Amino acid sequence: MAATVGIIANPASGKDIRRLVAHSSVFDNGEKINIIRRALRGLDALGITQVLAMPDTFGLVVHAQEKAGVSLRIDLLDMPLTNTAQDSTTAACLMAAAEVGCIITLGGDGTNRAVAKGCGYVPLVPISTGTNNAFPVMVEGTLAGLAAGVVALNIANMRPEAVRLARRLEILRNGQFIDLALVDVVLYDERFVGSRAIWEADKMRAVILSQARPATIGASAIAGYLPETPLNGQHGVWIEIGPGTRQVLAPIAPGLILPVSIQSIQWLAVGAQKAVTHGPTVLALDGEREIPIKADELIEIRLTQNGPHVVNVEAALQVASRAGLFVSTHERR
Repeated sequence: MAATVGIIANPASGKDIRRLVAHSSVFDNGEKINIIRRALRGLDALGITQVLAMPDTFGLVVHAQEKAGVSLRIDLLDMPLTNTAQDSTTAACLMAAAEVGCIITLGGDGTNRAVAKGCGYVPLVPISTGTNNAFPVMVEGTLAGLAAGVVALNIANMRPEAVRLARRLEILRNGQFIDLALVDVVLYDERFVGSRAIWEADKMRAVILSQARPATIGASAIAGYLPETPLNGQHGVWIEIGPGTRQVLAPIAPGLILPVSIQSIQWLAVGAQKAVTHGPTVLALDGEREIPIKADELIEIRLTQNGPHVVNVEAALQVASRAGLFVSTHERR
């Protein structure tokens, strides 16, 4: 069976200002090339015949192909480059239109948020190469390639078992959808977008999460460190930050563990919608300041199950293993 897989690798991920104000590591493009090279070998081993890749000024996929030793064909998308998050969204739209079977992403929460705006129903294998990585996962490139391959080939009709539908936080202005976040929305006490990244806990006014998870870095960790937070993934969380009866220590950036004052906390069911009462302010979406809002604007945030489809790498490989994908038989002579 022939199948096509997309690759969207963000050359800017893992390099923002948090390398200066916190203790984040630089995820250089050389390592991204190595990861892509291993993913290509995984895809090639399963007989994937074509990869559609987002072009970029560093030529990440092109360089990865040079020493990968694969026979599959790699085509760069014909698209203008803006060197912004829009490139990832445009690439995802083109890949969805081309009906790729799966998309491998390299980046952090922001990269995957951009991809989610355009990928439609195409499942993602998100490899963590960013700063805040609550959405993508740390997975070896070879395994990511194999998992993307078996999903694209739809081995044993695996989607119900190996692909989950993620949540998203939808931003509404005067009742109209304007943007989304996959992990968290932070109401940040600034008037301008500025350097985008957020790292100052005393400027947070509220944190809204699609779900609470303690093993993350960023604003998403705050709820996960509160003892009463349900960690079963059934609820989102709305936390008001400010003078209260307690503080919680949370890793809001790599190596930056700060006390955050909790004023109130509310659980959100899927479908819940609530108005923002702080303003003027800036909305930070998945760790990056994006939307300045005025004091008189009606801004609401809604939790939905309309996020992208995400591949569980281990589950995908288990389904393929049970189907005998990795086993061949030879007759004795």
